[in-house]
Amino acid sequence: MLEKIYIIHENSEWTEHLTKRLDELQLPYEEWFLDKGRVDLSSAPPEGVFYNRISASSHTRNHRFAPELTEAVLAWLELHGRKVFNGSRALRLEVSKINQYTALHAAQIRTPKTIAAVGKEQIIQAARDLNLPSFITKHNRAGKGLGVQLFHSIEALENYVFGPTFEPSVDGITLIQEYIQAPEPYITRCEFVGGKFVYAVRVDTSEGFELCPADACTIDDMFCPVGEEVEEKPKFEIIEGFDDSIVEKYEHFLRENKIDIAGIEFIQNKDGEIFTYDVNTNTNYNSDAEAKAGKYGMLELAKFLGSQLTSIE
Repeated sequence: MLEKIYIIHENSEWTEHLTKRLDELQLPYEEWFLDKGRVDLSSAPPEGVFYNRISASSHTRNHRFAPELTEAVLAWLELHGRKVFNGSRALRLEVSKINQYTALHAAQIRTPKTIAAVGKEQIIQAARDLNLPSFITKHNRAGKGLGVQLFHSIEALENYVFGPTFEPSVDGITLIQEYIQAPEPYITRCEFVGGKFVYAVRVDTSEGFELCPADACTIDDMFCPVGEEVEEKPKFEIIEGFDDSIVEKYEHFLRENKIDIAGIEFIQNKDGEIFTYDVNTNTNYNSDAEAKAGKYGMLELAKFLGSQLTSIE
């Protein structure tokens, strides 16, 4: 049987950009759409290259158990020694910001102060324990900016948590996190393919935490990270010549956690200190920003997967 590149996912809208590049390069592939399915543990998987791009936000597309099914599939593939990119460890970090932050801490990469809480009363107590004038809530299993809201008082948090608009995380865990005041309304996202740096993107946050290049979510202006109006400019812009020591730290972090493809986001405070707050193992790319810069993440990814396919013995 012809060996292929197998793409494990649950969102065709995000995956078609990769398959177009695979078609351009005339590489054989097959999509495994894991919104539901079966895993025959008594059988052996096909030979080939397997790339997992299951997202933490799958439940927002009515694919609630796609990560759990994918975990079973990845365990099966890894048992049989198949070549898997963004395997079980990467999935574990994708669906849990707690796992992301503990792994980042282990790699000596600074993150905002964070307390995890289960239960409404515990969320309020976590904010008190954090004891900061401003803080952010977010979902532990998130994606698309789910649950990201900015508060300036315990009272405002109480009104939200005990009010009708409270939005619990799908895994029941809410994070209370230090608010990092950036001098300018933007964050930086570093993209990696094959564990190597490809480019960095400057992302305008003046309209809120709508940070996914492919699937922007809507966050009310009152909860935006800066809340300042700026002149109209591209939301995503690739930074030419980005060269910061954080890149080397990120590459080490990816190697240690067996993550091959990722976008890692950080924010800088007024003193220029970097705080890393998100690791996206199901990364997407902004077509307008790429066309302007002449750099293409999905093309690099397709080339990488093709090179791995030809290296199978």
